[in-house]
Amino acid sequence: MKHRFGFAFLFMAAAAIVSCSDEASKKTGERTETKEPAVKELNISYAGDSITMNGFVAYDTSIDTKRPAILVIPEWWGLNDYPKMRARELAKLGYIAMAMDMYGNGLTTDSPSTALKLATPFYAHPEKAKARVDAALVALKSFMQTDTGKIAAIGYCFGGAMALNTARLGEDFKGVVSFHGTLVGTPANKDLLKAKVLVCHGADDPFVPQKEVDQFKKQMDSIKADYTFKAYPGAVHAFTNPRATEVGKKWNIPIAYNAAADSASWKDMKAFFDSIFK
Repeated sequence: MKHRFGFAFLFMAAAAIVSCSDEASKKTGERTETKEPAVKELNISYAGDSITMNGFVAYDTSIDTKRPAILVIPEWWGLNDYPKMRARELAKLGYIAMAMDMYGNGLTTDSPSTALKLATPFYAHPEKAKARVDAALVALKSFMQTDTGKIAAIGYCFGGAMALNTARLGEDFKGVVSFHGTLVGTPANKDLLKAKVLVCHGADDPFVPQKEVDQFKKQMDSIKADYTFKAYPGAVHAFTNPRATEVGKKWNIPIAYNAAADSASWKDMKAFFDSIFK
């Protein structure tokens, strides 16, 4: 009987503590649940470089102030679901994000040979890519949610190369992030490069060999650029895209998803943005 009385007493005491805690929370207005972002998505069209381009914009409507903006430059497949997914994830982090259209008219492809034909002119003539980025930035800056003094860009594969190229051509970004992009393109020029740079590289990427990595670092060091280079062990080209393994097998190309590298690079990107948008 003594034991049962003791357990009953402890139970009643614990219940009283919980009850008091609940009452205190009500009085102080504390909230136990986490509010989910209310992400709004918009498909837009914008003009520039003598062509009509499409864009996908996402932002959290529960935020009532201006916020930093991120331009998302797609892989060479074009403005498909993947860059749109990344724009949504950026919106959940509190940014306004726009996945841009590099090719015009929302053109996409799932053929590597077609993608190569579409992407080659932008590799050969980086100023053409910059003109398309310029047009996308005009559209992104037109949103009332955009803090026009805090804009960055991220890019994947082809898009990563274009982000680096346009930054080295003097685009007024606070920072750029290249995910598994090629590294050497437009020259490193201390009078043009304004952006801080984060490179997220697959350490085993056959498309971006160590020789290119070394050349990139040498160029950036020569102008004392503010850059960070992250290499993820075991990761190959396209390591952030969950569909990469399937696509690689379909077309017999050495690309594959790497969940660990994807997670680590996204975390590194978030820390990078926290630092540049202080």
